[in-house]
Amino acid sequence: MPGLSERIDTMQIETPPTEKRYEKPEGERRGLVIVNTGDGKGKSTAAFGLALRAHGRGKAVKIFQFMKVPTARFGEHRMFEQIGIPIEGLGDGFSWKSKDLEHSAQLARDGWEKARAAILSGEHFLVVLDEITYPLIYGWLPLDGVLQTLRDRPKDVHVCLTGRRCPPEIIELADTVSEMQLIKHAFKAGIPAQRGIED
Repeated sequence: MPGLSERIDTMQIETPPTEKRYEKPEGERRGLVIVNTGDGKGKSTAAFGLALRAHGRGKAVKIFQFMKVPTARFGEHRMFEQIGIPIEGLGDGFSWKSKDLEHSAQLARDGWEKARAAILSGEHFLVVLDEITYPLIYGWLPLDGVLQTLRDRPKDVHVCLTGRRCPPEIIELADTVSEMQLIKHAFKAGIPAQRGIED
């Protein structure tokens, strides 16, 4: 696969398609497991966009953030509060800021019980498990329990999971998986996080 600079240097002008390139699927509509993973930016942002889309259709949505503190007031919290999408921080921040990793692990386990109950209740059209991959790969949450909950969820419940290094077992179970690829990031060029873009 050519590098980014080669793709930019050799961009080709295309003729817009005049025929539909796919046939409408014949399968039944049902809840999906959706994964946003990878090292690039946009995993949570895409999940929040999905939440907005569902909310705009009058569907019940619940967002759980496994690494954010309950008192977090980032841009998404302020907006979701205004429009009535419940969002709940379950953690105590980035692991390198934690004063007690066992406490962080317990917060993740307690938070998972809330998220699990929300998924299995069937009361929500969409449940977002933002940054859940981190407590999974840190060994704070049992992977088998998450997989079983995803399998046992009510038929019409959609679940969106985000975070880097998503376990392959979840990717195998998922219906839709997107990998955000890091090509460039302003932070690596020495530009600090921008309020309203990163938080």
